[in-house]
Amino acid sequence: MTGNMWSYQDASGYRPGSELTGFRVEAIDGSVGTVDEHSDEVGASWLVVDTGGWIFGKHVLLPAGVISSIDFEATTLYVARTKEEIKNAPDFDREKHISDDEYHRELASYYGAPHI
Repeated sequence: MTGNMWSYQDASGYRPGSELTGFRVEAIDGSVGTVDEHSDEVGASWLVVDTGGWIFGKHVLLPAGVISSIDFEATTLYVARTKEEIKNAPDFDREKHISDDEYHRELASYYGAPHI
């Protein structure tokens, strides 16, 4: 996992070492779910978002580069994507996430450059 898509953007306000698990996730057009897990590894940062009942418990892997801002007081992070884009994202696959660089390239390709 390389490139800006897998890095927190400076403008997001991310603080290295912050715990984001449990934060609400807001898309451009509404709530998406909550952060189930996250990584802040330099150049390989991501979030696993539990979409809850919104799309029947689907989990999606979001590259950190799609985060536009983080409100630590409100425990909410905002992503520069629509609910529809997240709904149609490739399903989170833990096995591929751990061992398959092609899976990460597919996700980066799907999300494209951040719209921040």
